[in-house]
Amino acid sequence: MNRYLGVIVAAALAVTAVPAWAQTILKVRPFGDLKTIDPMVTSDYMVRNHGYMIYDTLFAQDEKGAIKPQMVQSFATAPDGLTWTFVLRDDLKFHDGAAVTAADVVASLKRWGQLDGLGQQLTAHTASLEAVDAKTVKLILRDRWGLVLEALGKPSSMVPFIMPERIAKTPTNEAVKDPIGSGPFMMKRDEWSPGSKVVYVKAPTYVPRQDPPSGLAGGKVANVDRVEWVIIPDAQTALNALQAGEIDIFEEIPPDMMTLLKGNAKVGIARLAALQGVMRLNQAIPPFNNAKLRQAILQLVDQEQTLRAYVDDASLYTSCPSFYMCDSPYFTDAGWPKPDAAKAKQLVKESGYDGSPIVLLDATETALHPQTLVVAQAMRDIGLNVDYQAMDWPTLSTRRANKNPIAQGGWSAFMSGPAAPDMFEPVGHLALRSNCEKAWFGWPCDEAIEKLRAEFTMIPDLQGRKANARAVQLRAVETVPYVPVGQFYLVRGYRKDLTGLLSAGIPVYWSVGRGR
Repeated sequence: MNRYLGVIVAAALAVTAVPAWAQTILKVRPFGDLKTIDPMVTSDYMVRNHGYMIYDTLFAQDEKGAIKPQMVQSFATAPDGLTWTFVLRDDLKFHDGAAVTAADVVASLKRWGQLDGLGQQLTAHTASLEAVDAKTVKLILRDRWGLVLEALGKPSSMVPFIMPERIAKTPTNEAVKDPIGSGPFMMKRDEWSPGSKVVYVKAPTYVPRQDPPSGLAGGKVANVDRVEWVIIPDAQTALNALQAGEIDIFEEIPPDMMTLLKGNAKVGIARLAALQGVMRLNQAIPPFNNAKLRQAILQLVDQEQTLRAYVDDASLYTSCPSFYMCDSPYFTDAGWPKPDAAKAKQLVKESGYDGSPIVLLDATETALHPQTLVVAQAMRDIGLNVDYQAMDWPTLSTRRANKNPIAQGGWSAFMSGPAAPDMFEPVGHLALRSNCEKAWFGWPCDEAIEKLRAEFTMIPDLQGRKANARAVQLRAVETVPYVPVGQFYLVRGYRKDLTGLLSAGIPVYWSVGRGR
C-alpha cells in the first residue's frame, strides 16, 4: 500500500509541478516604479496602469473614443434625462470569488466621485446613487447633465475602477491596501518588491466580454499566465535586456536609443499616444502664488526649443499653443503669447519677485528631464533663483503632495506628462481644474474657470462647448494654472514574437500573447 501510495503522490506532484515550467510569462520594463496600489489617491500613471491590470470598469473608451459598456450588460435613461439605470453582467466576480454587486459599484463610484475632477462634477449633479437590487444601480440627477457616460467611461488618471464595497469604503485620506480587484489579472502582493519587481497572474475568476478588444474596451483576455514588471532604472541596461530577450517590452524608450535597435530583426518599435508636457507651478506658496510670475513663465517657454531637447525627430513632437491637445475638437490658440524672454523678464520685474529660491523638482529618468533642464536655464537667464533638485519619479510623486513652505520641504514647480485623454476638454482636464484644495498638485484656485467648467457640462451642442473651451483658455492665460511645454510621443520597444499588442494610449497587457 505504501509503495502504491508513493507512486500516486509522486504522480500528483508531477502534475501540479507542470504549471511552474509551462507558464507563459510576459516581462515588461515599465517607465517607473509602483509605490502604492490605490489608483484613487494619486494621479501617478504607474498606479493608473496597475489599476487597469487588476480592475474593470462599468464603461470604457474604444480605439475611436466611443464609450462602450464593459461591466454593464444594459442601461437605460428616462425621457427627462435625470434617471439612469445600469444592469450588471451575470458573470462578474472579484478575485476572491465573491460576486460583483450593485452595492460594490455604488461604493466605488462614491469614493471616486470625491477625488476625481469629472467625478466631482457628476457628484455635484447627483441627487441619489443607490443599489436597487444585487445587479441594478440607479443614478438620479438633480438636473440634466450631459457627460454621464463620459464620466463613467473616462480613461487615464483617476479612473472609476470597481472594487469590493469593503475596500471602496476606505476613507479618501487613506490608501487602499488590499489589491482584490475585478479585472483580468490579480496582483501577487507577496511578490511585490518596490524598486525591483511587481507581479500579476491571470485571474481565474474573470470572464471577459465577447467583443473584440478595442482601445480600453471589449474583451480583456489574459493570454499569458503571468506579467512581471521588472524595474530597471538605467535605460541602457533595459535596452540591453530587450535586445537579449530578457524582457519582452520596454516602455518609453529614449529617442536617442532608437537607432541602436535598427539592426535587431527580433525587436520592433511603435509610436504610442501623445502626451502633453506640463510645467506645474505651485500656487499654494510663494513665489508662484503671484499671477504675474506665472505669466512670466508662460511667456518664457519656447515649445519648439524645449521639445527638441528631448527628441529631434519632427514626427515625435508637436508645438501646440494651447491648454488642449492639438487634435482635440476644443483646440484653440486664443490669447496665446509668443515666446519672448524680454517680455518674460519684464513680467518678473512687475511681479516684485524678491529673489527667493524657486525649487524645481526633476525626475531624471523620465522623458521630461531634458525639457526641465532647458526651462531651468531659461528661468535663470531672466533672473530667477532656481534651486534645481534631481530625484527619481517615485520621490517626486511623493514630494509634490507637500504643501509646506520651501523651508519645510515644499516645492515651486515640476514637470509631468499627462496623457491626451486627461487634457482634451475643460471638465476632465487634469491640469486646468482650479478648485483649490481639490485641484491637482499645485492647487490653482479660480472661481471663473470653475464656473466655466461647470457650464460646459450643461451645453448641449459642440459649437457652444467650443466657445466655452475658448473662454476657459482665455481665462487660463491670465491665471496660468500650468505651462504647457508641447506635445510629444512616447515610443515602445517590443519583441516581435509578441501578438495582440494594443495601442490604447495606456500600456495594457490583456490580449498580449506569443506567436507560435
